[in-house]
Amino acid sequence: MPKIIEISTSGRGFFNITRAIEREVAGDGLCHLFLQHTSASLVLTENASPEVPKDLETLIGRIAPDGDPAYRHDDEGPDDMAAHFRTLLAGHDLSIPLADGRLLLGTWQGIFLWEHRHNPHRRRIVITVLPEAT
Repeated sequence: MPKIIEISTSGRGFFNITRAIEREVAGDGLCHLFLQHTSASLVLTENASPEVPKDLETLIGRIAPDGDPAYRHDDEGPDDMAAHFRTLLAGHDLSIPLADGRLLLGTWQGIFLWEHRHNPHRRRIVITVLPEAT
């Protein structure tokens, strides 16, 4: 049975949700995470260096800048269309192996919710554990 957790963000940026996910999983198999939103992303990235999220934000800002005059969709402000495009680039789901109730992440890996909007939001993540085939 899938579980749904909610994560509050304070606006644009990276939020390490690794521990929140670990608290919700058990057993062996594959942990699938699905974000129920179109203006935020789930990413697996470096969790040790604070420069990595800053650099990723800089790079994505070059590719999908806020307020580009070419955008037609700006119903919720100048970051609206840019946020949707950032989600297409970074993704909205992850699959991570699970053993003995532990996510089999690499030494430097962490799971992050990447908020693409400037304003705070509450984001829902569906967690499904697919049991290991016997």
